[in-house]
Amino acid sequence: MADPSLARGRGNRSRGSLNGKLVSSLPGPIQDLIASLGKLPGIGPRSAERLALHLVQSETDSVRSLADALLRARERIRQCPSCGGLTEQTPCAICTDPHRDGGLLCVVERPTDVLSIEKSGGYRGRYHVLGGRISPLSGVGPEDLRIAEMEARLEGESVREVVLALASDVEGDATSHYLAKRLASRGVKVTRLAHGLPVGSGLEFADELTLSRAFEGRREFS
Repeated sequence: MADPSLARGRGNRSRGSLNGKLVSSLPGPIQDLIASLGKLPGIGPRSAERLALHLVQSETDSVRSLADALLRARERIRQCPSCGGLTEQTPCAICTDPHRDGGLLCVVERPTDVLSIEKSGGYRGRYHVLGGRISPLSGVGPEDLRIAEMEARLEGESVREVVLALASDVEGDATSHYLAKRLASRGVKVTRLAHGLPVGSGLEFADELTLSRAFEGRREFS
């Protein structure tokens, strides 16, 4: 009797082969579209193929509307010159909101981290986006981050507390320790989010309740 696992293996290889043949038999423009969609984060080969086939069979007005929205967003959205977050107006709405607590400055790695924290509804201060984290293996040093801009804000704004909201992995911890040491002489309180956040991952993987409790349980950095 044939080994069922071998049969399953042959079946998987057959399906993979058929999928490869399908892509190679598609017209060039569709193959190009699949390749472009496949470069987007979170979009695998099969998802890219399904999206491409859906788009080429959609109404022309619908596809044109999508293309216009993509171009409009790319052309209008920029980084806030103050905090580094994503915005259409400069400075951004958060930086100019008089109801935000200007004495609290939350330091994050990327603009998308601002969106994650805002969804939690547990923080009403302002932000500063570093633009990355210290990573010697990747050639990223302190001078490559927006640390000087952060220090300039501390001198020009009445900041009493800096909240370090970086990922709890090796590079995130190293960056947090570097910032805490660099800010030690500036007379501001330096805290970090409580370790309710997932270890080894970024803020985008934390739910709103976890983020909210992390802010409530923040402690002084040591």
